[in-house]
Amino acid sequence: MSTPAKIEAATPLADLDIRAIYDRYVGTFGSRQPEDIVQLHAPSGTFWLHAGGKPVQGRGAIATTFAGFFRQWPQFGFEIYRVIFADRHWVLDWAATAVLKGPDGADRPVRFDCLDVVEVDEDGLVLRKDTFVDSAQVREALAAA
Repeated sequence: MSTPAKIEAATPLADLDIRAIYDRYVGTFGSRQPEDIVQLHAPSGTFWLHAGGKPVQGRGAIATTFAGFFRQWPQFGFEIYRVIFADRHWVLDWAATAVLKGPDGADRPVRFDCLDVVEVDEDGLVLRKDTFVDSAQVREALAAA
């Protein structure tokens, strides 16, 4: 019989403005500048793209991972469907957008749905970011490009 996972309750921090932290993060992420983005992550923070890979830890590893995404997905952008806020985290329901070259050299827009769960520390830095992607939509997008 398996043991249920331990649920950790984050202590609410009254002086953190989670919406302002989110706004700053999303604005910075939209710049597609990995070195700027990781300054909003805790030095030992974790990022995990749940698409068959493993989590990466630390600003350097996170910056390298994000730089790889921006190379892989030229003209990366996003459309936000909704955001759910709590004391020390947010859940972002969004679509990734990009433009890939098709076999004929023509630009092919791609789009797939994602979900982020982002936890911040007591300093308002991203402690952990988990990104879940709709893998069926990613496969379709790549096949169409």
